[in-house]
Amino acid sequence: MPASAERPRHRIAFLLGKDPALARGGDVTLFTLLRRIADERHETSVICLSEEPDRVDPDTVRVAKPPVALPRTAARALVHRRSLVHERFDVDGLVDAVEAAGADRVVAVHSYLAEPYLRARDADPARLLVSTEVSEAPVWRSRGLAGRIEARRIERDELRIARTARAIAGYDASEMEARRSLGIDARWLPLTLPPAPPVDVAASAPRLVLLGNRHWPPNARAVDRMLAWWPSIARGIPGAELWLVGPRPDGPKVVLPGVVDHGEVRDVAPLLAGCRAMVAPVAVGGGVRVKVLEAAARGLPVVTSPAGVGSIESLLGLDPVPDDGFVARCRDLLGDASVAAGEGARLHATNEALWTGRRGRDAVLDWLDA
Repeated sequence: MPASAERPRHRIAFLLGKDPALARGGDVTLFTLLRRIADERHETSVICLSEEPDRVDPDTVRVAKPPVALPRTAARALVHRRSLVHERFDVDGLVDAVEAAGADRVVAVHSYLAEPYLRARDADPARLLVSTEVSEAPVWRSRGLAGRIEARRIERDELRIARTARAIAGYDASEMEARRSLGIDARWLPLTLPPAPPVDVAASAPRLVLLGNRHWPPNARAVDRMLAWWPSIARGIPGAELWLVGPRPDGPKVVLPGVVDHGEVRDVAPLLAGCRAMVAPVAVGGGVRVKVLEAAARGLPVVTSPAGVGSIESLLGLDPVPDDGFVARCRDLLGDASVAAGEGARLHATNEALWTGRRGRDAVLDWLDA
């Protein structure tokens, strides 16, 4: 009997803080995959905040995204005893949209999107699922004393939501294990991406690529680290290049021998096809882990810090590199295309086996049916 006949279909509404038709980034990539998997068994729709609320797409309800109003948000956060992040996304329009949706279950994509659902008329925590995504707490923790205080508030809010929801799920195995130790129904989603045509790493130029939106501070700091290491990485390797790809703050591009700052591009696939390896020297993981998955799906080797790989390490057999080994590992790949090609082929085969084996996809469906 097919899986779709074994369990009842649900009407599932995904609740998002950004418009998946307009936004880009790792979280949007994972949401698109999450919904695609859910569609195998259930009827899905989207409720999202959007800069284009009048845009019309099937099965999507858009709510005007309010501008950031820090004084008002801070005042409300004090009254409601919540973090700024959880207060900011508790938008009346989302509450109204949830009430009108008539969904059997609501999936909040990020813990803070559970707030408007819980404020909706007839809200039932037994119908609430939460995809925890990436916590904002580590980013705030790096912003001095005030940031550390706010990080504690965020963590308190995330735990409150986790205890309230029917079940939560996330992409970090250790985080989900920690939640389970508190008696919370927490599922690890070992997702990988569908296999893509492999990059011809053996024929590649000695070129590294760093992907990431530099408006997000952890990504900007990762670029700074890579630029500091670059002269040592490139030394003595003819034609060595480092490509920076992703949105960046206004201002001049990075100017350094061998560094090419592409900024934001619509399609990264052609750029990745000309590279020998991806680098991810991040101190805070999250969206970059999706970039690692994208590289694996294409058979592109990855040099990543421990924070950049997280639980993907056990899935793909990646070996994270500490700071004191990062330069040497990059030089190994730049200096020997055959070594890089072997690693790329292994990654591509591993990713393909994981995808066809349905481990991640079945974990998503089990969570949605919790």
